[in-house]
Amino acid sequence: MTRVADLLTRASFVEMNARERARSLLDAGTFRELLGPFEGLESPWLQRQGVVPQSDDGVVVARGTLGGVPAVVLAIEGAFQGGSTGEVSGAKIAGALELALRDAEAGKTIRPVLLFETGGVRLQEANLGLAAMADIHAALIALRQHVPVVGVIAGMVGCFGGMSITAGLVSRLIMTRQGRLGLNGPEVIEQNAGIAELDSRNKPLIWSLTGGEIRVATGFADVLVEDDAQAIADEVRAAFAAGAPAEPNSSRVAFWQARLAQLPASADGAALRTLWAGDE
Repeated sequence: MTRVADLLTRASFVEMNARERARSLLDAGTFRELLGPFEGLESPWLQRQGVVPQSDDGVVVARGTLGGVPAVVLAIEGAFQGGSTGEVSGAKIAGALELALRDAEAGKTIRPVLLFETGGVRLQEANLGLAAMADIHAALIALRQHVPVVGVIAGMVGCFGGMSITAGLVSRLIMTRQGRLGLNGPEVIEQNAGIAELDSRNKPLIWSLTGGEIRVATGFADVLVEDDAQAIADEVRAAFAAGAPAEPNSSRVAFWQARLAQLPASADGAALRTLWAGDE
């Protein structure tokens, strides 16, 4: 099959909204949404600040099966407020992880998946978003003691802010080349430190620092996959089949301290790739 013909047969995961992404991952016919739009679970804070709320607050919680095993998929909608996490959306994610933890502690098999498309905490909800983030992290760390938690960063919004820490806590992280991962987004760095520090318009530089390819090459993500819904679904199933890593990446403190000691004086994706290639 030619490259063009191959592309034409693919379903782009990046172009899907959050609900479509969750549905595409789960086994056919098993998608069931919890706390969906008809529940009207909106942020109580956005309208007061002149922002139109959304009836699912930008998070889709879906139950179904993955490879015949019960699963919960938490998909963040990047098209609503940049995928930001507020009080309600954060509570939906934390609550779903806590319920998955309850199942795991009771000996029930569950496959949790987080689909990131987020700029981090919602500025309009500041401390409430941060509090929700703490609940998410606590639930995720407890849950990964029982079952692998798989994350996917696929789209153009990427994964930044507090949610980038969440991505760092999952058992296995899958990225596309289009995905980006970083604690601070390029625009935020430019706004606060100046264009001399980082020019957010310099797309090759941005992707060389935060894109999926460099994140996998330097060990911040585990798998690089094409923007293909079926390929991503296959990698998610493979991640669960592989089981949890012997030690979560976020627990390897000495390993990461040794890498930080080799940090170049200036941001340079090529230098990082050379210094940090491999897992040793």
